[in-house]
Amino acid sequence: MNAWEAAAVLVALVVAATVGGLLWRRTTGRVRTARQTRVVTAAEVGAPTFGSAATLLQFSTEFCAPCTATARILSGIADERPGVAHVDVDLTHRPDLASRFGVLQTPTTLVLDTSGAIRARIGGAARADEVRITIDQITGSDHVNA
Repeated sequence: MNAWEAAAVLVALVVAATVGGLLWRRTTGRVRTARQTRVVTAAEVGAPTFGSAATLLQFSTEFCAPCTATARILSGIADERPGVAHVDVDLTHRPDLASRFGVLQTPTTLVLDTSGAIRARIGGAARADEVRITIDQITGSDHVNA
């Protein structure tokens, strides 16, 4: 392989990695509607209770920096919305839940309705505005932040 071919291969790899990174960044943290309606109980994840209107069920691990930021965002949203709870489950201590709920990355957040049905899923650090919109859709609220 001559120098020009090697340079072309290197440029192609850089372009492919850049495109892949941009696609990953565009999709991470986005709310996706759940494909199947599965009901989760508080006891199943070791939580005392779920919210009366909705629950933000976050799966984290001990050494996950984005998990801490996501927990702050989700706790803040739960605090500002009546009946919404934030439950953080550490998969370090409950690895069985990762396979049960198909968690491939942390943080992963499931948005549950009043019955505990999974209505949406967020892979990666949650985007606050999208979480609020999803909660409003689930609860039928027209909540507006001032």
